Formats: sequence, C-alpha cells, structure tokens
Amino acid sequence: MAKEPDSDFNIEALDDVIHGRLRLGIMAFLSTAESADFTLLKNRLQATDGNLSVQLRKLEEAGYVAIDKAFVGKKPQTTVTLSDAGRTAYIGYLDAMRKLIADSGG
Repeated sequence: MAKEPDSDFNIEALDDVIHGRLRLGIMAFLSTAESADFTLLKNRLQATDGNLSVQLRKLEEAGYVAIDKAFVGKKPQTTVTLSDAGRTAYIGYLDAMRKLIADSGG
C-alpha cells in the first residue's frame, strides 16, 4: 500500500528565481563569499559571459544581489554582492528544499 503524501508537501515553496542551476550556484557561492567579481564567478561556476550576465540580471531584478560596475585603472570590473533580501531568500529556499526532501522520505 502506498504511503499517503505529507499534506504539507508544497513544491510552490521553492523560489523560481533561485531554483535555476546557475542562479542557485551564484547564490550558494555568494552566501559564503558575500561578494565576488564577475570573472571569479564565471570561473567558479564554469559559465559563459552571456549566460552569467543574464542570470545575474534576474537575481538583481529580484533584489537578491547588487551589481557594482567600476573601473580599476582602465579596466572595467563588475562586483556582485548578496543583498540582505537575497540571503533571506536563499535561506528560505534551503529550508523549503530540506522540507521537500524530508517529506519525500529522503
């Protein structure tokens, strides 16, 4: 006989903005680093410039990261910082994943 699923099981609890693989990687990296430059993120996440830019823009639009563009000497530098809202959303995402895993018997 199949076990009745937990009535609290709610896939909607997962934040779609964070749930994408690359966006999740960005959030995970920034949760410990707090901030990182674009090149470091690109290398660590094995992303292309274009894909990383698009995913960062989505996180920025959600208020989860702040993006600062500046020049170091004559060279442009983009720094990404996890916002307080981003940290809260990331923790909420992890809590939702833990609940889904626990509810599925994992």
